[in-house]
Amino acid sequence: MLLPLDMMRAGEHAEVAEVAGDPAWVGRLAELGLREGARLCVVQPGTPCLLQVANGRLCLRGSECSQILVRPLCGAD
Repeated sequence: MLLPLDMMRAGEHAEVAEVAGDPAWVGRLAELGLREGARLCVVQPGTPCLLQVANGRLCLRGSECSQILVRPLCGAD
């Protein structure tokens, strides 16, 4: 089941299924590690949304999270 990232709660883990939007923005997120197949943990939901991606943290604002579809994972990575 795929969900928009903004539907995830704090502490939940997910795998990125799709990143939509402007190609430059999608490319920039990929450079930062947020691409299809990447695993993440939601540190803080809402605006701003704080994500743990690999060994770093990424902050997204506004409707950016709704453009990212994720597959929720059971348990920790």
